[in-house]
Amino acid sequence: MGRRYFGTDGVRGKVGSAPITPDFVLRLGYAAGKVLAGAAATSGSRPSVLIGKDTRISGYMLEASLEAGLSAAGIDVMLAGPMTTPGIAYLTRALRLSAGVVISASHNPFYDNGIKFFSADGNKLPDEVERQIEEQLDLPLDCAPSEQLGRARRLDDAGGRYIEFCKSTFPQAYNLRGLKLVVDCANGAAYDIAPHVFHELGADVIPIGVSPNGFNINDGVGATAPDALVRAVRANQADLGIALDGDADRLQVVDAQGRLFNGDELLYVLVKDRMATDGKVEGAVGTLMTNLAVEQAIERLGVKFVRAAVGDRYVLEQLREHGWLLGAEGSGHILSLDRHTTGDGIVSALLVLAAMKRSGHSLAELLDGVTLFPQKLINVRIAQGADWKANGAIQQSVADAEAQLNGKGRVLIRASGTEPVLRVMVEAREQHDAVHYAEAIAATVKRAIA
Repeated sequence: MGRRYFGTDGVRGKVGSAPITPDFVLRLGYAAGKVLAGAAATSGSRPSVLIGKDTRISGYMLEASLEAGLSAAGIDVMLAGPMTTPGIAYLTRALRLSAGVVISASHNPFYDNGIKFFSADGNKLPDEVERQIEEQLDLPLDCAPSEQLGRARRLDDAGGRYIEFCKSTFPQAYNLRGLKLVVDCANGAAYDIAPHVFHELGADVIPIGVSPNGFNINDGVGATAPDALVRAVRANQADLGIALDGDADRLQVVDAQGRLFNGDELLYVLVKDRMATDGKVEGAVGTLMTNLAVEQAIERLGVKFVRAAVGDRYVLEQLREHGWLLGAEGSGHILSLDRHTTGDGIVSALLVLAAMKRSGHSLAELLDGVTLFPQKLINVRIAQGADWKANGAIQQSVADAEAQLNGKGRVLIRASGTEPVLRVMVEAREQHDAVHYAEAIAATVKRAIA
């Protein structure tokens, strides 16, 4: 049975519209608490849950609702305040808590928000546990007896703990002295964390996107709007620029020449670095969107490559299934499972910097010989639940494009797991072909179901 509320990255939507309403989030907290309490009962321990959030104005309201629901279920609550998604994953595991919850809509605009959960081991909740929470949502909201209600307290040193963890993933033999970095925090959860990490490792840090006001998260800054980083790198004559998204699980990198490196390219760099240091990489995981040139380059290294469905949870599933460590999405979700249980933009940036230090080469030099195939991605907003797969006009448009490309490119259409958008992507050897066929298909989608 499919999940009704949980998508590829928790429960997400526009604030004030179902399901992101204070009453639903209170019920969600209670339902999650009941499931966690049931699991804790078998171990004899009282469950505790850590809540973190990004910088959206709605975070205050949703935090209070979650706290009330969890407390009513008899769950103790720790409040981290603004904290990155991977930071909550780490702290949940490090503090031996029952679960972690992040209030964030990641790269979405401020008027969206969401709730995502991490299990005690710092991993996203298994589908089965999410199903149990949804089943509990169907039951009446209740309240534990007064003597069993949960307590809440602030975790005052959350930021400091996480900063130290991030620094620990950078090799002890190296530092960042002499490196000028622009760090773009997207006015999001990492605004008071990421600059400290790179500064304490020795870099000269120019921070941007570090003035959140509740409304400007991801607004013209961050990993989803890298032009601001490109301009700042050039204006400050920096060596490198690092851009995170609103909850800091994505990474984009810009070099001194203004070249942008996405998650596909950074995955290749990390695979190559791991081979140079450890001698062997069995395989790596990308997604259906991974650029074909990167797949071919990784395979030329003698490393197996597997494509997962789009979404870091699916990359993670493939990594676990094969027993591999490295995977990524082009959007900047990068997984290195011997460093962290989930994608972490700050840790990924440190891994890239370590690869540059070890090799003595720039990113452009590390990617010498890897020329990306041109891709054109167009997002088309569609009605919630629109059945695009059954639409004959859309299917015919895709078939026509594939016939014209004749094996010299590929077409991928998929629905976003986080917003009512159909993503149309065409990859071809020639830029004009990618643009032409993507625009043609997108126009068909708009006429048919937008």
